Amino acid sequence: MSIEIIGKQIASLRKEKGIKQEELANYVGVSTQAVSKWENGGVPDTELLPKIADFFCVSVDSLFGRNITDYSDLQSALIKKICDTPRNERFKLVFNYCWDMERAMMPHGHSIEKCSIEDYEKEIGTDAQHYSSIMQNDGFTRMGIANRSQYFLIVPEPQSTDDAYFKGIDYPAFFRDFSDEDFWNACVYLNKRDFQKAFTRALFINKLGINDEKAKEILSKLKKYKMVYSTQIEMDDEIQTVYHFNPTPSFIALLIFAREIIEKPEIFAYYSGARDTPYLK
Repeated sequence: MSIEIIGKQIASLRKEKGIKQEELANYVGVSTQAVSKWENGGVPDTELLPKIADFFCVSVDSLFGRNITDYSDLQSALIKKICDTPRNERFKLVFNYCWDMERAMMPHGHSIEKCSIEDYEKEIGTDAQHYSSIMQNDGFTRMGIANRSQYFLIVPEPQSTDDAYFKGIDYPAFFRDFSDEDFWNACVYLNKRDFQKAFTRALFINKLGINDEKAKEILSKLKKYKMVYSTQIEMDDEIQTVYHFNPTPSFIALLIFAREIIEKPEIFAYYSGARDTPYLK
């Protein structure tokens, strides 16, 4: 196979991803004329090939026209890799994979030099928060990276936003309940407490400084949202109602995205706002 195919591959990748010769030249550290020369039969210096491959998120082999990657069993390989990783390291591994997927979905495929979460962790403060977001008409992503809070959300566009978000849901009632400071404090307290320990109304009375009627009201709301369930036990020759907390990660997600609305994100590792349709339609 002729080495001149490298130039053709570069031209093909660049046009496929909508990248200007100048962007590639700036990333690699050469002149625009050098890129033009490659695409017209020239050959880059050998030491530049890994950086060119990194820019396009491809292997060096693919620059030679060797498509040796078999994607047919990629899912199985990914599952095996995660399963083979120690349990206490899996979330970190999967989160890094999420970042790789986020970068792969960017319009240019690879547009920033900081290619790992670890790069950010080393360079920013312990309380810092960076974000990444891709907003297209067929869906959106939202990613919290760096040290304060890490998460990854991907939302493919639903067929019907009414069915997906509104049908059968009374949002005003939900927000009225959570705007009650005592109810909110109870939710936060239960999420900090050992959820395997049962409790009675007296716990709220003592810990939240509320009266018995308010404790009953809060427990009624918690049962409405299936955040607690009750059982009855006989104690001191009396039937006592005991409550058990059902923790849900959805409450933590609520905190994450409510904070984003309250404190609008400012620092983005990547931000692609190609979406031109409403989120609700």
